[in-house]
Amino acid sequence: MKMDSKHQYLGYVLTFLGLLLLLTACQPNPQPELASAKPALPKDEVLLAEDSSKRAMIVEMMVDLISAPVMEPIAGKIAYDETRTARVSAPISGRVVSDLPGLGAVVKAKDPLIELDSPEFGQAKENYANALADQQLADNAWGRAKTLFDHGVLPHKELQEVENRLAHAKDDVRRSLMHLKNLGVSDNEINNRYLVRSPIAGVITERHVNPGMEVRPDLGAPLFVVSDLKSLWLQMSVFEKDLGLVMPGTNVLVRVPAFPDRTFQATVEYIDKLVDETTRTIKVRALIANPDGALLPQMFATAEVLSTAKNMAIVVPLTALFTEGEGDQVFVKIGDGHYKQRDVVVRLRLKDRAVIGLGLSPGEMIVSQGALLLRTEEANEQTAADAPLKP
Repeated sequence: MKMDSKHQYLGYVLTFLGLLLLLTACQPNPQPELASAKPALPKDEVLLAEDSSKRAMIVEMMVDLISAPVMEPIAGKIAYDETRTARVSAPISGRVVSDLPGLGAVVKAKDPLIELDSPEFGQAKENYANALADQQLADNAWGRAKTLFDHGVLPHKELQEVENRLAHAKDDVRRSLMHLKNLGVSDNEINNRYLVRSPIAGVITERHVNPGMEVRPDLGAPLFVVSDLKSLWLQMSVFEKDLGLVMPGTNVLVRVPAFPDRTFQATVEYIDKLVDETTRTIKVRALIANPDGALLPQMFATAEVLSTAKNMAIVVPLTALFTEGEGDQVFVKIGDGHYKQRDVVVRLRLKDRAVIGLGLSPGEMIVSQGALLLRTEEANEQTAADAPLKP
């Protein structure tokens, strides 16, 4: 009988333990969900986890004030620096009798370019020699007349006539010598050979003369164009409405199709004083340094007129911007993997950049690439935060 009571008691205990285990297994365990729950973020912020693969797709940059474009890019053309360019013509008629330098040849100042056989030049030299001889005869005649006058043999009137002939002879020498000096000649040898020389150092960029050609001072085109290509001009037309943004000394950033990855610096030197009535534009000229000779006259160019030191701005790549509603936004870094959406005002939108008017301060870090990815992440977080909790 006692044995049955023990078995009955043991059965009760086992039954109780089984029910306890069953109830424990059926109870929900909320602890893991609480442990994995993220802290709630403001609507305009994104926080990437430390192990998020999206971090590798985010590129950041620090913004600062720089000389920024103040208007849309302007079409322009590279031209000779006329202060360093010479169009060489022959000041006298003649026939080319020498070899000709080729295009691209480098010459120094006073280097001969061509030699002419010029009877006119020979005549000019002969005239000078004759004038010198006449002056010598007149001077000798005056010496004899002066001696006779001093001894009372020659009347004063005849002495004056001799003095006048000497004065005329000296005038003839001066005129003939001046003619030779204008031709750049200093020797007294009488011949027909005249050398056309380069007045400046530079490169021969144009040649309009051939061997044996007869040349004259009144030819339409110069024989040679010599230019120092280390300095060039940029000619551009600025719309009337933008004229207040350009002044002498304004910096210009220049690009040419031949070198798409390079930029060249130019400085505005001159602004025309006349508005084109048809296009409502004003001609503006800028000076470009060209030390390596990469730029050439007649190249087409695109110019960006930059702001002055008093009007600098922040420039960001267009990939940093995204649009929401009617405005532009960027993501500003506020912590490690932590970004905040901010409204900005775009002053000027270019092909691949934007000039920011308001919304950013120098020294701030922004997302330059990956802004749309962060915007998608922000939208996903907001959707998850707004979803109702399931029991």
